Amino acid sequence: MVCSEFNHVTIYGDDVDELVAFYTEVFGLERIQAPNLGNPLAWLRCGDRQLHVVERETEPPQYHHFGLAVDDFDAVFELARERGLFDEALAPEDGLPVFELPDGAVQMYLRDPAGNLVEVDWPAAERLDETTRAHVIDRSDRHPQTASQSRATLFLDG
Repeated sequence: MVCSEFNHVTIYGDDVDELVAFYTEVFGLERIQAPNLGNPLAWLRCGDRQLHVVERETEPPQYHHFGLAVDDFDAVFELARERGLFDEALAPEDGLPVFELPDGAVQMYLRDPAGNLVEVDWPAAERLDETTRAHVIDRSDRHPQTASQSRATLFLDG
């Protein structure tokens, strides 16, 4: 047996409606029909995958996260600035938690209203608006890469 793909990710929070509003407004996810599983929940479409939001009184894990690839990183960056969504714990002292990987991909770290950590991914730093690009920190400058590490790629489909 071999796993062929991810189907969904489940996150928890104490207000399903607040989380649904966040993911539909910030990322354009679409609410789809969910079954009754005994407690408040919502299913959201993300491309051909799903994000399941379940109401439970539990603290979010500090560093567990999932990554969402977006079609307009600059727009999400601006919205994150306006709403104060950046994860302060992952932000360096001199900036925002927006990082370039050795392959040129960009990662931005946000917190949703329940405190879940969300990584926002973009394939090419050079395609960002100059205003956004000015906030991107090259991880290779802070963490030297070996030759094999410098060949790592976040987006496997090119």
